[in-house]
Amino acid sequence: MDSFLQAIYLLPLFCVLFLLNKLLLQRRHHNCYVLDYVCYKATDDRKLDADGSADLVLRNKNLGLQEYRFSLKTMARSGLGEETYGPAIVFAGREEFPTLADIYSELDETFFYLLDRLFSKSHLSPQQIDILVVNVSLFASMPSLASRIINRYRMRDDIKAFNLSGMGCSASLNSIGIVQNLFKLRKRAYAVVVSTESLASHWYCGKEASMMLSNILFRSGGCALLLTNNPSLKHRAALRLKRLVLTHQGSSDEAYDCCMEMEDELGYHGFQLTKSLPKVAAQALAENLRILLPKVLRLRELLRYALASYCLRGRFGLSGSKGEGLGLNLKAGIDHFCLHPGGRAVIDGIGKSLGLSEHDLEPSRMALHRFGNTAPSGLWYILSYMEAKKRLKKGDRVFMAGLGAGFMCNTCVWEVVRDMEDVNVWKDCIGSYPHRGSGNPFMEKHGWINDPSLLSIEH
Repeated sequence: MDSFLQAIYLLPLFCVLFLLNKLLLQRRHHNCYVLDYVCYKATDDRKLDADGSADLVLRNKNLGLQEYRFSLKTMARSGLGEETYGPAIVFAGREEFPTLADIYSELDETFFYLLDRLFSKSHLSPQQIDILVVNVSLFASMPSLASRIINRYRMRDDIKAFNLSGMGCSASLNSIGIVQNLFKLRKRAYAVVVSTESLASHWYCGKEASMMLSNILFRSGGCALLLTNNPSLKHRAALRLKRLVLTHQGSSDEAYDCCMEMEDELGYHGFQLTKSLPKVAAQALAENLRILLPKVLRLRELLRYALASYCLRGRFGLSGSKGEGLGLNLKAGIDHFCLHPGGRAVIDGIGKSLGLSEHDLEPSRMALHRFGNTAPSGLWYILSYMEAKKRLKKGDRVFMAGLGAGFMCNTCVWEVVRDMEDVNVWKDCIGSYPHRGSGNPFMEKHGWINDPSLLSIEH
């Protein structure tokens, strides 16, 4: 009888322990690991050097001297080098009238390059993939691009497939957010995220300055990620997702309108970047970090900041606005920074706001110089640079920030699970980086365009 009573008394304790154990086991499957990733690199005959870029601009018969000078001056200040890659259609001289076959050819080349290498590198078959998320902002097809990949690789009929468009350079982290949520519903799953952009379908041939920027900054690129929530594969993983924050400023007209796909007054299709973009981006990043930073920075740093803010009657914001020492020290919880390589001005602005050093900004600057703005995949070229330089050590934390049309700002923090030392997509050039050259090939070869005495230009 005493044993029975003891069992009755202990039953609630057993139930609590059982529920705690079940909860812990479930949370193990809420993790999101990156097992492998691959970045796209086009062939050498697709490189756009200074002369090739200038010739491409000159080929646009709609441009006058003022527009031509604007293009070359913007190129010289962009932070791009001479080894970025352009879409095949511009080398064929048919950028003004792309066909559907041209667009599919560009995307297929990128998709199949990435996925063939990802499956080979990971030793997985396409039939083992449970979730597929594809993001291409500037082109939507029927059937979807995700379906195109499923058909090519004969993936399972119960695969969960998602196709994202219109989200711009933030779409890679949006895709990871989808995967992270699906991992909570499915144990021991594999997911593939594919990110790229369709340049062939949106090469701008008009003369509006705000729409010419995309031709100057955007270049061919892409990435594919293999993710899992299987805790038994932790030893194989490269990264574990610590935090992910997705924010959207679309309720503001100014934010919604600052990145817009449209036609100009001549009927040319393109992508407009307005003058309000820097302001909108800064506001979006500040709002996002208000959510993210308290979750990733050390408590000591948060207390120091709160005390300094209270004593000086400052307000929560990014560093430097109220004096030295007041801003949050991001390095009190983050070791490496992948900042959207949208252009030199974007990197400069975000770096200054966050109080980062040139060492912190080097990976973003070098990814921009070597590969250009590769849209949503740009963050992974930056990570690849860090890996090739052997900067990523076990236990390090990596911050990523992506900005995209809408207007969206998405950030995340990864934990490095093992030392990462693959030279990957940088294999043929990492020895020459960081680029320290003082000369600017665009300015050296085409600096004459700044001569005010020029009154006309022959096409």
